[in-house]
Formats: sequence, structure tokens, C-alpha cells
Amino acid sequence: MDRARRQQVLTLLPVCLALAFSLAAMGSTHWCEGTRRVAKPLCRDQLGRMHCIHFIGGHSSGGRRDNRSQAVQYIWETGDDKFIQCRFHVGLWQSCEESLGSTGEKCRSFQSIIPAEEQGVLWLSIGAEILNILLLLTSAILLGSRVSYHGSGLHWLRVDASVAILMVLAGLLSMVAHMMYTTIFQITVNLGPEDWKPQTWDYGWSYCLAWVSFALCMAVSVMAMNRYTATRLEFIEKQRIQKGSRHSQQNFPEPKALESVWETKAAPSPDRHALVSVSEHLPPNDPGKVSMC
Repeated sequence: MDRARRQQVLTLLPVCLALAFSLAAMGSTHWCEGTRRVAKPLCRDQLGRMHCIHFIGGHSSGGRRDNRSQAVQYIWETGDDKFIQCRFHVGLWQSCEESLGSTGEKCRSFQSIIPAEEQGVLWLSIGAEILNILLLLTSAILLGSRVSYHGSGLHWLRVDASVAILMVLAGLLSMVAHMMYTTIFQITVNLGPEDWKPQTWDYGWSYCLAWVSFALCMAVSVMAMNRYTATRLEFIEKQRIQKGSRHSQQNFPEPKALESVWETKAAPSPDRHALVSVSEHLPPNDPGKVSMC
């Protein structure tokens, strides 16, 4: 019983980890990370410090100098020096990037970035991820009840079989969702808006967590199926042994019955000489009766 309980706990632990990884990946915005080339912002003077070069000029009309003046900013950088690398990260819901004017980030909906014809695929990917989480939650509840209540029989065998099937379905759904998201992101990189297109990008830690959750789903499904098969074979073997013992008890009588049979067979038969001696002591029969006999 302790060995079976340890196996059940070891099966429940990766299910909980897979559920936590899937929730963390779905709620984060680090599926893909990279850099964008952004033009440098205009030069701004800080308080008390002059960092910009200004030229103040006036306009003359009719020999009189106009008091209105304009500040002209000279940009000396050319080519790639006019741009800076801005980091960004994207998830299922939002795309966030560094804000050049402040220290925070500015985010916008990822759905507003992808092409219109690919939005349906994005919703399919999100729906598959939600179904994956629901299947993982159901498997965790079933395994939790399996660990909490001790017992054996066909009922718990059905629980193990159900968990194996649910985990396989969850793994397949997560795999399809990840592949669809990868395809959508690559299409958006090529056909997305110009103010979003990344220069370099790679997969982030959320994407890695999602695939780790998929691997855990497959591992748990294999473990649950192996335990179901082993328990099923053990249950069938016990039933066969019980039927064999009952059959042997029906074919062979009990020991007390055997002893009574042997006592009956071993009872001594009446001695012939004793019968003769008894007949000699009997009174003589009537000759008439004898002749009639």
C-alpha cells in the first residue's frame, strides 16, 4: 500500500507542475523576445543642463527684424547611428517594448498587430491552451482523489486509465497550440506593421515553459498507462489464483470427511470361526423345521 501511494504521489507531482507551467506561460508576455531598430528621439534639454545645440534666427520683413525665432536642432548622426536597439517581448495577449521617453514599458494588444486573416488561428491557439489547462486540472483532481482515498479495484483502475487518456489529449492540444502560435508569430514578423517589425528575435522563457509542460504531460500519460497495465494484470492474476483454489477445494473433500471414509472402510468383518462357535451353542432345531427348510 505504501509503495502504491508513493507511485500515485510521484504521478500527481508532475501533473501539478505541468498545470503551473501552462498557467504561467499563458499569462506571461515572454513567448518571444528580441530587438527593434527605433529612431533616436529628438534632443531634449534637462533642467539646468544644455545637451542640445540650438540656433536662433529671426525673419526680417520690410527692413525690420521679426522677433519670432525658431530653435533648430542639428543631427550629426548618419546611417545606422540615427537608430537605437529597443528590446521587446510578446505573449499570447500583448506585445510590450521599452519606452524611450520614460523608464517603463508600453504595451499593445498582440491581436491588433497580426494580419487580419491570421486572427482566427490565434484564437484557435488560445482555445487549445485553455482546453489544455482544463484537462490538466481535471487530471490533477482525479489523481488527488486517488491519493486521498485508499482502495483498490476496477474503480481506481478506471481512474488511472482516464488520467492517461486526459494527459495524452492535453499534450496533443498544447503541442498544436504552440505550433500555431509559432506560425502566427513568424507570419507577423514578415507581414506585420512597420513600427513593430523586429530586427532580431528568439523564443523566451514562457515558450520554454509551455514545451516543458507538454513533455510532462506525455511522461505522466506513459506512467499512468504503465501503472494501469500492471495493476490490471495483477488483478487478473489474483482472480485466476482464487478460482484455482476454489476448484481444488471442490475436487478434494475436507480432511474430516476423509477420516470418516477411511474408518468405515477399515471396520473389521465378522470372523468365520466366531460364527461357527456361536452356532454350536444354539439349541438344536426341530427336525421338522429343518426338513421344511
